[in-house]
Amino acid sequence: AGAPRPCGPPTAAPAGARRSGAADAERQARDAIRAANVGMRASYAALKSELIHRLSPVIVVQNDPTGGRFTLIRDGHPHESVTPVPELFELAKSISHVPQGIFSILAAYLSDKVPHLPGTGRIDPHDLDMVAFEGPRSTGWIDPLHRYAATLTTARRQLGDAHLPQRLEDACGKILDLALAFIRDAVRSGGFDMASFEAFSAQAYPSIRTNMRYAAAAQISGVEGLLRGWRETLGEKAWKDLYTVVLSIWTTSERNQASIIIRRCMHPAKVATHLIDLPTAEVPHDPVFVALDNLARIVQDNVSAEMVFPTDPTVADAFKGKEDLLSVEILGQLGARAGTPAASPSPASACPVRRGS
Repeated sequence: AGAPRPCGPPTAAPAGARRSGAADAERQARDAIRAANVGMRASYAALKSELIHRLSPVIVVQNDPTGGRFTLIRDGHPHESVTPVPELFELAKSISHVPQGIFSILAAYLSDKVPHLPGTGRIDPHDLDMVAFEGPRSTGWIDPLHRYAATLTTARRQLGDAHLPQRLEDACGKILDLALAFIRDAVRSGGFDMASFEAFSAQAYPSIRTNMRYAAAAQISGVEGLLRGWRETLGEKAWKDLYTVVLSIWTTSERNQASIIIRRCMHPAKVATHLIDLPTAEVPHDPVFVALDNLARIVQDNVSAEMVFPTDPTVADAFKGKEDLLSVEILGQLGARAGTPAASPSPASACPVRRGS
């Protein structure tokens, strides 16, 4: 016979075991909730992956120093990739960038005190303090400035052989001459300041404007010529539905030069939704994939937003636009409506950071 069984009611589990069991159940329940989102993301990614290969027609623009590489996509695959902007664009901009090149060498050695000069009131003192990290006591700028001067001297000496339009050649020569004179004076005196640099850049600016006019004209003619050809290739029906994705770094993502030109050539009714300026942290390794991957998200969100939130157009607009989906609710809880500052945020939602803290 087996061992005798104890009489009476079953013994309750120890309190520690009950707490452990409850914690396990809570963790499993929360993991089950997360699994719903994991499943959504998997199905979302699958739809996007399939859509990437069906997007058509699409123009992908990768901004670069030559005026941009333009790629025409048909049925998810590159059809043609072209750098359409004449070389004059790159040459004019190259010399226009000389003052910026000098500044980039000298910036770390500036004084971190904002001087009383025209325009310097627009400089944030903290920004200046971050940039001028070496300070004026060091002469570490002299050797790199010497090397850059050698580069500029070669460009000046050979400028005539580039066969530029005369007005552009004159403007480039003026910029180079002023730059070399500034470098010579700075090295000779062993110092520089904001006043001397601003005087140099102000003298160079009219010639820079001349270069900008040549660069802009070259880009407009090159891009518009390419788009006319692609429009004929695609036909009017396909051109009406054209998507364009312009990749750029953040500092050139608003009123981007390529976007301005393309906007005039696209179907007016589609520009607002089909011309996409896509800021990137840096130039991507595979710009076409990055563009199509983002475009696929945008296109499927445009449709799903209206079907998932058919009763709330404001939230649907946030879902398919640049806003975060929670932005409308967050602004509401902070006491503001989308796009307007909070008039009187409630105490519970006021920023917890106190003045002077």
